[in-house]
Amino acid sequence: MALGRRMSTVVKAKISRLLDKAERPSEILDYGYVKQVENLYNLKRGIADVVTAKRRVQRQQQPLQQKVVKLDTQARQALATGQEDLARTALERKQLAQGELQSLDRQVGELEDQQQKLIDSEQKLRAKVEAFRTRKEVVKAQHSAAEAQVRISEAASGVGSQMADVGMALQRAIEKTESLQARASAVQELEAAGTFDDLTALGSGKDDIDRQLEQIGALGAVDDEVAKMKVELGPIPPSALISAHSQALQAGDSPRTANQ
Repeated sequence: MALGRRMSTVVKAKISRLLDKAERPSEILDYGYVKQVENLYNLKRGIADVVTAKRRVQRQQQPLQQKVVKLDTQARQALATGQEDLARTALERKQLAQGELQSLDRQVGELEDQQQKLIDSEQKLRAKVEAFRTRKEVVKAQHSAAEAQVRISEAASGVGSQMADVGMALQRAIEKTESLQARASAVQELEAAGTFDDLTALGSGKDDIDRQLEQIGALGAVDDEVAKMKVELGPIPPSALISAHSQALQAGDSPRTANQ
């Protein structure tokens, strides 16, 4: 039982949601107005039926009225000629006709009362229909304006989202540009410091200590070769040393003289 009630509630909720999506207020209002106009038309038709019935009853009254007058005349004539029994019969028929005529008068009065009530109801309903029609048009205009505002708001929201996405993409581009600029600056600094030469040297498996040791070895080889040349040349005369020293001094002074 509980499962059945739950399923019924879920089905009703789904149907209600579908109906809410399918329902258009403007269509509902127009339909309601049409139904009220139909009710007003039916009420007018009812008034016409009552008037028709009253006219039919009134047509039945006319021959009865004529019959009452005729029977009254015949009763008088019979009584004048000494035919009292015939006069009584005419008066009895007159009373029956008058009874029927009174019944028809009551029916006409009732129909007139009903007719007046229907006319009053028709006037009230007409006023309500006119008020509903005016209100309907106002509500439809407001609903159309609200729908337009919602569409504009949704469009504006979509534009805002797109602009937000563009802004994020621009920020990412700026960050990438700054990263590339920083990398280029770092490469320039490394190039100015000679780091690329050191990196090239890494291919042979040598580090700074290896290069310093090679420089020391090269200087030692130069010293050894100078000593060897001294042995081969023999002792240098003092005059040659003084001449070489003088030439060296002159060579050192010549740049300063040119600068002066």
